[in-house]
Amino acid sequence: MAAMASLQYVNPRSVGRLFCRASLRLSMSDLTATLHTTEGEIEVELYDERVPTTVENFVGLAEGADDYDGTEVGPGTGAWEDPESSEKRIDPLYTDIDIHRIIENFMIQMGDPTGTGRGGPGYSFDDEFHDELSHDGPGVLSMANSGPNTNGSQFFITLDAQPHLDGKHAVFGKVIDGMDVVESIGSVDTDRNDAPTEEMLLESVDVHR
Repeated sequence: MAAMASLQYVNPRSVGRLFCRASLRLSMSDLTATLHTTEGEIEVELYDERVPTTVENFVGLAEGADDYDGTEVGPGTGAWEDPESSEKRIDPLYTDIDIHRIIENFMIQMGDPTGTGRGGPGYSFDDEFHDELSHDGPGVLSMANSGPNTNGSQFFITLDAQPHLDGKHAVFGKVIDGMDVVESIGSVDTDRNDAPTEEMLLESVDVHR
């Protein structure tokens, strides 16, 4: 059944420690973000107080790094490693990347710089779960992974409740406006690999403090 489909991707690298988190430690409270897509805007609330590392990672990849020494990549640095060139980059990763996987009544997935479902930011970080956060309905923002403690840059938004994902995928936000855009994306035609037959992009992400 589509609702039980896997949300795994092939993660190219696992990094056992978090680098330079203090460099972008945010005084996060009531964070929201706007996801600009080719189909419209999606506004999300970010649960920075309950899952701070996961939100910090998302914010860093959305904004990039203004002050970076060019050495390490990881959550909180805003830096990432290009999976094709191995170049360290400080521009926002979430810029003009494919919404690469769509399963009707399940979820829409994005965040892979290669657009294949196999790419990531060149690092991984541990799962961060919270008892109050679950995949309890449509509009839940959660991390895709390739198994325990392999979070990177890919994330998804649910189209319906998916309780079987609780304890396996880290919830870090919720759609508060633009669910009609999510539903529109979730209803498009897809190929045998669940990729949309027409290009759909996450153009950019603006974080609001």
